[in-house]
Amino acid sequence: MYPLFRPFLFRLDPEDAHHLTLQLVRLAGVLPPSRWLLQGLFSAPEKPVEAFGLHFKNPVGLAAGYDKDSIAVRGLATLGFGHLEIGTVTPRAQPGNPRPRVFRLVEDQAVINRMGFPGQGAGFAAAHLQKALKGRPTHGNVGTRKLPIIGINLGKNKDTPLEEAADDYVSLMRSFAPLADYLAINISSPNTAGLRRLQGRDMLENLLSAIGQERRANALPNGRRIPILVKLAPDLTDDELEDALDVILSNGMDGVIATNTTLGRAGLRSRRQNETGGLSGNPLRLRSEMVLAQVLKRLDGRIPVVSAGGIMCPEDAKRRLDMGAALVQVFTGLVYAGPGLVQKIIRAV
Repeated sequence: MYPLFRPFLFRLDPEDAHHLTLQLVRLAGVLPPSRWLLQGLFSAPEKPVEAFGLHFKNPVGLAAGYDKDSIAVRGLATLGFGHLEIGTVTPRAQPGNPRPRVFRLVEDQAVINRMGFPGQGAGFAAAHLQKALKGRPTHGNVGTRKLPIIGINLGKNKDTPLEEAADDYVSLMRSFAPLADYLAINISSPNTAGLRRLQGRDMLENLLSAIGQERRANALPNGRRIPILVKLAPDLTDDELEDALDVILSNGMDGVIATNTTLGRAGLRSRRQNETGGLSGNPLRLRSEMVLAQVLKRLDGRIPVVSAGGIMCPEDAKRRLDMGAALVQVFTGLVYAGPGLVQKIIRAV
């Protein structure tokens, strides 16, 4: 039914449309009849994947950015995802960048956003996540669980100096390691000034060293070791990417997410192409695939890779998995194809 609703949604401001769909999904997860209906509509065969010591019921996940404050976890769980990545969450609430800050490029099947990590902060998101997890089996995925794998995407506050960024990430680890199945370190958004500098060798070494030390110092119950993934930009040079991957491996991180949005604008047709911010959607597809190939070659199977960016149809997702990605994540593809995209990908792979 999404083709019937899309024209209405596309008449709304993109951010207003996002908030509307998020609230509808949240309500659907709260009300048992709607939850059961969506589970029936979006059911798909299980295609299990083992990665990062976790059991995923299928390889398709929701990329960070949709549910920043974990308010719609139960509703999102009905749409067939194998995992949900919540966030980006920052330690303290912040408004993000001024509106308008989200732009559809319909001719290009793309979105430009310059959100800047708006959200209610770690305390709010953790409280909502805890409520959603009530009654869920213990982490480790033994037996039946009502929710997919839950990852939390972590970011620093805008006003935190880069030299103190590790403090923000460590604080977030303490809040979410007991709740999440994995954590993702976001150092690649183009919408927080200077954030991408954390991908440089020296700054990344300092950051991941502090994160690794925190994980070793504060063991979780039952000896559980929280997997930590690092999300990288598609705009790194070959040398920068090589440096980042070296640091990720040497600090014992568990995986890589490739990629975040891009600052590139090559080939766009939309009059909105000059808006500042990160570009996602179809124009990112080829660049994301190129980076994925480089990451897979460099890592050589030592840690799994999650592919995100420009996955707009089942064929895109299947190609990423055939290349060697363990999992895929979608977001902008849902804007253009609707939530049925998840089911279609699962059936195709």
